[in-house]
Amino acid sequence: MAREIKFSLIYRDMWQSSGKYVPRVDQLIQIAPVIVDMGCFARVETNGGAFEQVNLLYGENPNTAVREWVKPFNKAGIQTHMLERALNGLRMFPVPADVRQLMFKVKKAQGVDIARSFCGLNDHRNLELSIKYAKEAGMISQAALSITHSAIHTVEYYMQVVDKLVEYGADEICLKDMAGIGRPVTLGKLVHAIKTKYPHIKVQYHGHSGPGFSVASMLEVARAGAEYIDVAMEPLSWGMVHPDVITIQAMLKDAGFLVPDINMKAYMEARHLTQNFMDEFLGYFIDKKNKVSTSLLVGPGLPGGMMGSMMADLKGAHNGINMFLKKAGKAELSEDALLVELFNEVQYVWPKVGNPPLVTPFSQYVKNIALMNIMQMAQGKPRFSNMDKNTWDMILGKTGKLPGTLAPEIIELAKENNFEFFTGTPQDNYPNELDKYRAEMKELGWDTGKDNEELFEFAMHDRQYRDYKSGVAKERFYKELEKAVEDSKSIGTAPAAAPQDASQKPPVLYPNATPMVASVNGQVIWEYDVINDSKEPPIGTKITEGERICTIAAYYGLEDIPAPITGKIVYIVAKQGKMVKKGDVIAWVI
Repeated sequence: MAREIKFSLIYRDMWQSSGKYVPRVDQLIQIAPVIVDMGCFARVETNGGAFEQVNLLYGENPNTAVREWVKPFNKAGIQTHMLERALNGLRMFPVPADVRQLMFKVKKAQGVDIARSFCGLNDHRNLELSIKYAKEAGMISQAALSITHSAIHTVEYYMQVVDKLVEYGADEICLKDMAGIGRPVTLGKLVHAIKTKYPHIKVQYHGHSGPGFSVASMLEVARAGAEYIDVAMEPLSWGMVHPDVITIQAMLKDAGFLVPDINMKAYMEARHLTQNFMDEFLGYFIDKKNKVSTSLLVGPGLPGGMMGSMMADLKGAHNGINMFLKKAGKAELSEDALLVELFNEVQYVWPKVGNPPLVTPFSQYVKNIALMNIMQMAQGKPRFSNMDKNTWDMILGKTGKLPGTLAPEIIELAKENNFEFFTGTPQDNYPNELDKYRAEMKELGWDTGKDNEELFEFAMHDRQYRDYKSGVAKERFYKELEKAVEDSKSIGTAPAAAPQDASQKPPVLYPNATPMVASVNGQVIWEYDVINDSKEPPIGTKITEGERICTIAAYYGLEDIPAPITGKIVYIVAKQGKMVKKGDVIAWVI
């Protein structure tokens, strides 16, 4: 009898891999019954990761979104699953244990069936609590392996991790091939090893289509015994996203597997609705290049989930890097040449910092190191001279054990900065905080919510939740949307050689001034929790190299912007509330 393969629609990741924002709750409610009517999905990925954080960023309550979104699937008997980042929970940096524990209770109460938990370093210690808390809450615990390709990441390496995950009680294993660079035959061997040793463990494969391996990988893992395959659907399939369900269904059917039929009328309706969401506003934040696969990703192995933000970063950094190169008398780079430079630099940096699998947040750390290295070298400065605290925490072992070995120059740089390496259990670095947040909510008169879901949201996304409650988030989003709409109107009408923005050049009175540049895309905030045009520091304000001068509200939270040198501010380019791109000049200092 033919073996059955079931499909999971990765609706959450389809959006995250394409652009910055996700559908509103009213849009999710509209499309959910149509997805049910397609009749081919046993599971739908509904929430988690950046999805819920993004709700806050445009002023929507993520708890309401999750509850309403999962209802139709719960009623239809389709399992829902979320994505969470183990030590980092739903955010980009570590989370206290009590907040992590509450997360699973909240998500189960909201109707989410399966917790897909991954550690970007494949440190099983970070996944132990995720498995424990998920099962205590009554969820299915699906522990994920962060798949990448190197001499270190072998079948034997991954099986050592699997052994611990099964020991901790994981119900399922997911192969999270977040960059789609897992080699098909090797992935087949890994699934075979898992199913041979642990036949009771279900295996699900998740592979992005960016470099082009994932279709072959899906056939190999199916043949090796995987039960579930993650797929996408138009207009958000292929490119940096995932293969389309139509192709994968046809391929597996031809290979002799029992696969569900697709209600094509419902498929076309879901396709139409998704396109409508894009046309309404979401498409303004989707880079067209994310619709294109590229074999250039085979080398650096960057994941599909971050390609949307990375392409926006490159556009922002392009002018800044060329400005530095021109100032140094060097040849400027085209956007394509810069992309290749970045890919090459990622390949150089990755083994130097211990080969962390390139998945959120470690993919962002490695990419940021590479991009900042390019910017530093354009100024005649050495590599690795500008790394943020979160990156150093990864290097120092505070977020888990790195798979590879740190390069001598990285170890020496840590010593020069008087940093200490950590070998203990990462969770021990982050004490419980729920009582603190509960007390503050009581003081502010804020309701902790049904099943303590508002308490959880506040503790998980402190800064974004405050902005959501104050209304600042919605105000900021509408400003950003207005700018995106205006920018879209000018596409194709600008002259071939548009003049450089004068604000990106040094002030006339200070031709040798040093720029303070944006490290991410977002909105400039000169003071926390205040949006007021008079809040920029006065000209002449003294600064110290490395101190926080302002912050940028990025899609994932607030990013500190440090002073590039010790001196004083001589010109403010980005006023309070201005939207900037990575690489834009915020201020000039001498």
